[in-house]
Amino acid sequence: MNKPFVPQLVYFEPKALDYPLGKELKEKFEALGIEIRYTTSHNQIRNFPGDNDLQKYRIAKSILVVGIRKTLKFDTSKPSAEYAIPLATGCMGHCHYCYLQTTMGSKPYIRTYVNVEEIFEAADRYIEERAPEITRFEAACTSDIVGLDHLTHSLKKAIEHFGETELGRLRFVTKFHHVDHLLDAKHNGHTRFRFSINADYVIKNFEPGTSSLAQRIEAAGKVARAGYPLGFIVAPIYLHDGWQDGYYHMFERLDAELPQDVREDITFEFIQHRFTKAAKNVINKNYPKTKLKLDESVRRVKWGKYGISKYIYQKNEEDEMKEKLYSYMEKFFPNAKLEYFT
Repeated sequence: MNKPFVPQLVYFEPKALDYPLGKELKEKFEALGIEIRYTTSHNQIRNFPGDNDLQKYRIAKSILVVGIRKTLKFDTSKPSAEYAIPLATGCMGHCHYCYLQTTMGSKPYIRTYVNVEEIFEAADRYIEERAPEITRFEAACTSDIVGLDHLTHSLKKAIEHFGETELGRLRFVTKFHHVDHLLDAKHNGHTRFRFSINADYVIKNFEPGTSSLAQRIEAAGKVARAGYPLGFIVAPIYLHDGWQDGYYHMFERLDAELPQDVREDITFEFIQHRFTKAAKNVINKNYPKTKLKLDESVRRVKWGKYGISKYIYQKNEEDEMKEKLYSYMEKFFPNAKLEYFT
């Protein structure tokens, strides 16, 4: 996936054109010759074209809805941050294992919110409430915001907004390499720019529609040189033939790209592959030919909040995973900070 995302169809919700970003996006999409429609609510968008679930899902993911974020009460976002900042919802990637498939359900289209100043004002109120503590906001809970930002620049505005706050910090993660427009943002060191990285096998087989590992690593080098605090999420850690070599090679390539002077402040987050029964059903419907192994009998059950059970790797597999990945991190990035393994 080398080209930045361009929607095939754009819907505007009521009042979206009352905001400068709404007007700007309308002009941009008209100039690109993209079909524009109007809807009273994104919930009215149904019955996607296509002969089967896979086709319908693909087409739905190429639709962009431009609207207003009405709920300015932010969700919590542990363990990554205190709150999720809602700039967009949905993703143009086609990662087979993605949890958004179940959380987005019948609404896999992408939504972007044009009332960005109101969203920032709400964030500022949360910062005030927690002062003098630092408050971190995660911008990629429900979307890959970088994959959309070349169109909206909402993320760039957020980076510069938090750059001016004393106690606010921004974080996000991406699988896309379209970062050039973000390199000159006045971030003031207040935004941690994270990349989702994985063994080549996982990216090639389970992450279609996203940037390659080489592209992500090259983009990480650019981001590091632009002075951003940098982080990496290795997720989902997936056991496959040769996984030890695959993850070693990933670290080796990262080591070759990143300048020495940024290595004092790099974070890693490790997340092993997990799935729920509901997710398994949706994955098999949306990606019927997937090679993703979803066999409950070889996994162990982990109970999450709200009483939902997830299937994770057996304890001995998890221990080996930790031992290998920690040793690679220690070898190549001895000063990096491990934020968590889950």
